[in-house]
Amino acid sequence: MRAVDLIAKKRDGATLSTAEIEWLVQGYVAGDIPDYQMSAWAMAVLWRGMDDRETADLTLAIARSGDMLDLHDIAPLTVDKHSTGGVGDKTTLVLAPLAAAAGMPVAKMSGRGLGFSGGTIDKLESIPHFRTELSTAEFRRAVAEIGLVVAAQSGDLAPADKKLYALRDVTATVESIPLIAASVMSKKLAAGADCIVLDVKYGSGAFMATLADARKLAQAMVAIGTHAGRRVAAVLSSMQQPLGFAIGNALEVREAVATLRGNGPADLVELCLALGAQLALLAGRAAGEEEARALIRDTLDNGAGWAKFCAMVQNQGSDPTAIATPEYLPSAPVQVDLPAPRAGYVQAITGQALGIAVNELGGGRQRTGEPIDPAVGLVLKAKVADQVYLGQPLLTIHAAEAAAAERVAASLLAAYTIGDAPAAPVALIEEIVS
Repeated sequence: MRAVDLIAKKRDGATLSTAEIEWLVQGYVAGDIPDYQMSAWAMAVLWRGMDDRETADLTLAIARSGDMLDLHDIAPLTVDKHSTGGVGDKTTLVLAPLAAAAGMPVAKMSGRGLGFSGGTIDKLESIPHFRTELSTAEFRRAVAEIGLVVAAQSGDLAPADKKLYALRDVTATVESIPLIAASVMSKKLAAGADCIVLDVKYGSGAFMATLADARKLAQAMVAIGTHAGRRVAAVLSSMQQPLGFAIGNALEVREAVATLRGNGPADLVELCLALGAQLALLAGRAAGEEEARALIRDTLDNGAGWAKFCAMVQNQGSDPTAIATPEYLPSAPVQVDLPAPRAGYVQAITGQALGIAVNELGGGRQRTGEPIDPAVGLVLKAKVADQVYLGQPLLTIHAAEAAAAERVAASLLAAYTIGDAPAAPVALIEEIVS
């Protein structure tokens, strides 16, 4: 086989065989197929798509490109959660400790920032000395001793996805349903979780712009997981505006900490309760929706989730004082308010524009492996349906220097739509796919 032939085959709309997909993935991991050919193939997939069989074959090939963890000797059942990405989405930082505190061990591998969406690993690494690069032995030990681990993809687990994930981020091939589904589910299958809840987002701040596309992606991922013998459900949630108020790595950690300590934004809390309830149902920890939701709510209200988060932070190399005391987290030296250009009601916020602005401030990557500034970002002061007056701050820009804040101000202002009529509140959760 030749990579150029498989690129052309997919470019022309043909389907690839199981053997061809396996060969392509193995060759890329081995270094026999260079990045430029794999990026051309990914672009062909973006344009031409893959059928269900191809997507399943790709997922399994990526999962089998490295080790496949089996955690049943240390935990009879483990759970995991994945979000398809959204602006201000710090859900994992809240949900994972809540689920673990509710008696569901969480074994999670997460990624770095992708496109305009922030990454959980980048957020956690804004905590001083927090280690995300763990060996398989350390990962297993954390599951056994803490019941909670959130780590970067091990080089031994789904190495094909780690390479392809980074490549997609810088080659404009993020928004492909088959590539997203294969990326997400390959990590979940390789990491050994028994129960998986998927937060599939749609809207201006997500990779799936429409509810229809989000539903299609959710159905594809649930089908892959079910075929592999896992218990899977997907929650379709709106990203018509950023989740919570903070966008940016350390800023989002602060907001997640506030949430775990009982002072979080209503939309972030609601989404975590909904996702956590699905995990409890999948894991058999509750007989119905109301009981499942109450189980997760209790771990938030009684502080057990916060205690579990602190235990994870300490286990992965940091001092819990760094999260309990906000000034220990990175802070941007320049903080500038963006004033409303007129009085009225916030009718819409283009989340993607806000995510791109954070990248331009240094909070995201333009190239693979590029360092980021964990302190920069945005804190919203007004969201959809809020009334604002002339000059009222719409958000605060956290930047490394004043010139950087000035560069993004115009695009941030354009992200807000302010009108005379009150706007209807944005629905957060549309449906559940199981």
